[in-house]
Amino acid sequence: MAAVAAGVVLFAEAFGVFMLLMTVGIVVENQSMSLDGLDPAMMSGGALGFGIFSAVFLAGCGLVLLFVGARDRAPARFARILLVVVAVVHGVLGALTVGLVGWEAFAVLMVVLALIVFTLVAYGPGGRPDGPEARQGAEGEQGERDEKRVQKQESFPGEPGPKPAAS
Repeated sequence: MAAVAAGVVLFAEAFGVFMLLMTVGIVVENQSMSLDGLDPAMMSGGALGFGIFSAVFLAGCGLVLLFVGARDRAPARFARILLVVVAVVHGVLGALTVGLVGWEAFAVLMVVLALIVFTLVAYGPGGRPDGPEARQGAEGEQGERDEKRVQKQESFPGEPGPKPAAS
């Protein structure tokens, strides 16, 4: 459930980041703003390009989270790395946001970070299913070991050995 919520939140964030950077690019272009002699068209194109890249990255991570939530299985190795990267990005942006924007924006980024990290932790190590099949297999192996121990009549460490036979 947390994976689906995180996926939806990342899709909304992708849209918001794209709209923000598109607006910045338009304003830079229309105002003919220049930073130390840089061409305004280049700055506008850079803002738009970064907006597209950020939106695709966040939407891709949101799609991974939606797949994880829908299948209820752990993400594969590449997807796990992608989610770790987006979590680190949210942590760094959260630290910068406190000083630049305020505590409210920091809280929003930390909620998104918590959803992503919770998804990573809840679905266990990369690539291995955490479903009933995996648990059933682990219980079967443990049961086999217990049966072998009973068959061998081993004593556990620290327990006294068998009682001597009465003569």
